[in-house]
Amino acid sequence: MAEPALAMPLQHLAEPAAAPRRQPWAARRYALEIRQHMTWHRQALVLAAAIGVGLLISAGILIAAGVPAGELANEFVVQTFFDGQNLRAVLFQAAPMILAGLAAAMAFRARFWNLGLEGQMIWGAIGATAVSFFELGPPSLRLPLMFAAAVAAGALWVLGPALLKLRLGVNEIISTLMLNYMAANFLLHLVYGSWKDPKDNFPYSPQFRAFERLPDLFAGVNSAIGLAAIVALLGWWLVGVSRAGLYLRFVDANPRMAHAAGVPVARVVYGAVLLSGAMAGLAGFAVAAGQEGRLTQAFYQGYGFSGILIAFLARNNPLAASVVALMVAALFVTGRSLQVFYQVPFSMVQLIQAVIVVCVAASDFFIRHRLRRVGAAA
Repeated sequence: MAEPALAMPLQHLAEPAAAPRRQPWAARRYALEIRQHMTWHRQALVLAAAIGVGLLISAGILIAAGVPAGELANEFVVQTFFDGQNLRAVLFQAAPMILAGLAAAMAFRARFWNLGLEGQMIWGAIGATAVSFFELGPPSLRLPLMFAAAVAAGALWVLGPALLKLRLGVNEIISTLMLNYMAANFLLHLVYGSWKDPKDNFPYSPQFRAFERLPDLFAGVNSAIGLAAIVALLGWWLVGVSRAGLYLRFVDANPRMAHAAGVPVARVVYGAVLLSGAMAGLAGFAVAAGQEGRLTQAFYQGYGFSGILIAFLARNNPLAASVVALMVAALFVTGRSLQVFYQVPFSMVQLIQAVIVVCVAASDFFIRHRLRRVGAAA
C-alpha cells in the first residue's frame, strides 16, 4: 500500500511546471506617476514626435482644404527655403518674431506670464517714432536714440503690472492683457490725430527719413535680423552663463526655496520682466524702423500670440526661440503663398499653429508622467 503513495510525488516532480497565464488586458492595472527625471535626448525625442504628429494633422487639414498632397513638401520646404525671394521674406518676417519670442521667454522664466507683448511693442514703436517726429538729437544719433526710446518705453509699460504683481498680488495675465487695449487705443489716437501724415492723410505717421531707418545688410535683407541675432546671443549668455541666469533658474524652479536660499527673488523677477518689456519694445522698433518705415495702426497684430507660441515651443530657451521663430516666419510666408495659389484662408495658418501648440502641450504630459503596471518592476 505504500508504493502508490511514494509514486505520487515522483510523478508530480517529473511533470514540467505550468507556464504562468498571461493576464488579459482588461484585468491589468496601471498607475500614473510623476517621473523623477528624463534625459534631455529623450525629451527631445518626445518633443520631436509631438511636432511630427502636429505636422501630420496639419497636412491632413491642408489636403482637406484643397492643397494637393504632392505639393506640400514643395510649398513648405523647396519654395520657402530654396527660393531667394521667399527666403528673404522669411528673414524679414523673422526679426520681430525672434524678439517677441525672446521677450515672452524671458518673462516666463521668472514665472511672470507676460501676455502684454503687443502693448509693449506698440509703445516701443511709439517711443521710436516720437524721436523721429520731434527730431530729437542730431541725424547721426537719431537711430541710436530711437533704439533707446523703444527699449525704455517697452520696459516702462510692463513695469506697472510687475509692481502690481509683486506688491499687491494682482494677476499679471489680466493686467498685461488690459494694457494691450490701452496701448492700441492710444496708437489709434495718434495716427488718426496729431501724428497723421499730412501728405497722404492716411492713418499713419510721416515716413521716417533715410538715416532714421535700419539699413540693409545686403540686398533685400534688413539689419533687423542681425539685431535680433545679437539679442538672442546676449539672452543665451544671460540665461546660461551669468549669475543672474543662475538666480533665474532658481526662481523658475521654486521661488520659495530660492528666497530661503538667499536669492533676491524680487530683484530677479523685476529684472527679467523689465528685460522682457524692453525686448518687446525693441520688436516694435524693428517693425517701425526696419519694415514699415513709419508708425502704422496695425503693425503689431499677431506678434503677441506668435511670441508666446515661440517661447512655448522653445521651452524658454533663447537660441531655440530663434530657430522656432524662423520656422513660424516660414509658416507665415508659406501661408500667404497658399492664399494666392490655392485660396486657402490665412486663418488656416493660425489653425495649424494651434494644432502644433496642442500637440506640444500634450507631449509635456509624457515628459513629466509615465504609466507603470502595478506589480511590475519600475
